[in-house]
Amino acid sequence: MTAGSVLVMGAGSIGCYVGGCLAAAGVPVTLVGRPRVLDAIARNGLTLTDLDGARRKVEASGIQLVQAVPAGAAPSVVLLCVKSGATAEAAAELGAALPAGTLVLSLQNGISNAAVATAAAPTLKVLPAMVPYNVAELSPGAFHRGTTGRLMSLDDTALTPWTAIFEKAGVPLDLRADVLSVQWGKLLLNLNNPVNALSGLPLRDELLQHGYRRSFAALIEEAIMALEAAGIEPAQVAAVPARRLPTLLRLPNWLFRIVAARMLKIDAKARSSMADDLALGRRTEVDALCGEVVRLALAHGRNAPRNAKMVELLDGGWPNPPERLSPAAMCSALGL
Repeated sequence: MTAGSVLVMGAGSIGCYVGGCLAAAGVPVTLVGRPRVLDAIARNGLTLTDLDGARRKVEASGIQLVQAVPAGAAPSVVLLCVKSGATAEAAAELGAALPAGTLVLSLQNGISNAAVATAAAPTLKVLPAMVPYNVAELSPGAFHRGTTGRLMSLDDTALTPWTAIFEKAGVPLDLRADVLSVQWGKLLLNLNNPVNALSGLPLRDELLQHGYRRSFAALIEEAIMALEAAGIEPAQVAAVPARRLPTLLRLPNWLFRIVAARMLKIDAKARSSMADDLALGRRTEVDALCGEVVRLALAHGRNAPRNAKMVELLDGGWPNPPERLSPAAMCSALGL
């Protein structure tokens, strides 16, 4: 690879969208992924759309598609986009193939992936980062960003030249000195992922049902209690501060539509990545979200039974798919 190139490790929805936008802006990009996704891109190219009406097209010839990290690869930046459960294996593959010191951005859900990747590939420079938006695979080779936001990463001088490139590509990247608070702020929002997945609805439709919002609010409250016990203050990554979210979510529908207008700026195509996982028969990342809350609470002498229940509902019977839950059934399962 030439200088200034990007390797995406994990060509899922986020990897294809961010990597595809960079490729559309002229950055040499290699996607490492599964045959299902790569074959679709080879046939159709990449079509990238968003809720603001932007549309980008990358021909298959404009991006390198591989199932393993190429021998002799030396990308300037790696975007680590695999599911949390595959982090150690993917990082070990990167560490064995890439030069020492290669910069890796962990664009993954949860809190611990950068640390897991560093342990598996200590010669690489892994930075924690945060993806604020949802991307859905609409059809083979077509990926749609359905919500807003800017990528964030732990600040590093090696990333400074890349901020203008990401901005030009339409996937702006902000550098922050404190990413842990940002990651927890995002994780609080991601606690809606299991709610959305079990609802079987698009994000906006799910958020417009009071029972699902009550469930989401209860999960957030447990997480905030665990964060308080740990002395961690989550950053505000939504339109309202994290501590106000449960109150907002519990408003009656007519008032929620008015007060949460910015939160509801989601198009009809948006859904959670966890819903996509269920649709594809894959194990979800619920343990990297609700499970993180449970572990943080236990580490500080607290319990998080509702988040634990979500892990049980989504992971307990895997590989058998969980039942879809109505708003009332979900509230009952969480003891609300």
